[in-house]
Amino acid sequence: MTGSHAKLHLEDLTSAELRALLPRRPLVLLPLGSQEDQGAHAPMGDFCLAALIGAQIAQRATAAGTLTLLAPTLPFGAADHFGAIPGGLALAPATFRAVLSDLLDNLRHNGLSRVIILNGHGGNAPLIHEVTLAIRRAGGPIIPSVYLWKIARRLMERQSAIPSARFGHAGEPLASITLALRPAAARPDLATPPAAPAQVFGCPVTGFGAIGYDSIEIDAPLEYPEIAPNSAAADATAADAARGTAIVAELVAMIARFCAHAATQA
Repeated sequence: MTGSHAKLHLEDLTSAELRALLPRRPLVLLPLGSQEDQGAHAPMGDFCLAALIGAQIAQRATAAGTLTLLAPTLPFGAADHFGAIPGGLALAPATFRAVLSDLLDNLRHNGLSRVIILNGHGGNAPLIHEVTLAIRRAGGPIIPSVYLWKIARRLMERQSAIPSARFGHAGEPLASITLALRPAAARPDLATPPAAPAQVFGCPVTGFGAIGYDSIEIDAPLEYPEIAPNSAAADATAADAARGTAIVAELVAMIARFCAHAATQA
């Protein structure tokens, strides 16, 4: 199996095929995402985007000389603000830590010790850090985690003069990336600008888990309907498939280069 005809998804490989690849010490990408409200205009399963981007990265990195396999995507993220949304499915933080630890242990136990996490959910980030730090402290390898949407936002800000109100949950960069990668599942006709901030505890909601008082911000336990009363925390009305395609191309190229770098470090 070589080049563009290689089977790079772990779920497509037979056990015999994978054993034959182990002497080449393949890099493994582990995509993580979430099933949560992404606004009225976008499908809830943003884990699908992490999987699609991961497939492109694996293909590009492998074609450039770094054998890179893609593990199945963990579709459920750590529970944070989205528990009150119908259709949202999430794991308690302790469960997420345990599941991620088990997945990484399984890979390492079977000779797949070179792993990069492709994270597609902000609520996962601190827990990923806890799990990977524990592995390193126990004498294991450094397992890098790439927060896809954080990097995509930086790339988009660099490429375009986009108002800040269009960035954020349910807005850019996912709004344009969704139109580029999952147009059949998107409903851009339902996109609306964010509603006026809700009032909680006699104060305006200023963000995820935060209310404003005087000139300061105070942490508060909030659910997503309080943060985004009309399901949008950012303005996705000007999302554009061409912009999303360009950002995905740059994102894939950048992370594929990082795969080559990571392969030299472990």
